[in-house]
Amino acid sequence: MLAPENLRYSSDHEWIKSEEGGRVRVGITDFAQDALGDIVFVELPELDAAIEAGASIAEVESTKSVSDIYAPVSGKVVEVNDELNDEPQKLNSDPYGDGWIFVVEVQDQAQVDALLDAAAYGELTEG
Repeated sequence: MLAPENLRYSSDHEWIKSEEGGRVRVGITDFAQDALGDIVFVELPELDAAIEAGASIAEVESTKSVSDIYAPVSGKVVEVNDELNDEPQKLNSDPYGDGWIFVVEVQDQAQVDALLDAAAYGELTEG
């Protein structure tokens, strides 16, 4: 499974990409989208919502199941990918690009640093 080196990963199969201004972009990994199958619906988090690391904040429905999306870090949701309302399949076709889910203004950068790097995530998914 694809796990780009420039991203950090949660054990719940979310990825984050650090951006300017203490923000991170969040999505689900290639491993997660493959396990879910064809995604047909995404419930996005609320804009401006305060979120806690580890809390369920969104939901993805596929032809196989319904799965929670967990916040990999604490902070405030400052952007959501509204395109997923009409094109949820972007999570399958481009999980690390157009399939991003939301952007968080991070409270504590140490939470980002504590996430898995690509090698560690690869070990998690192979085990």
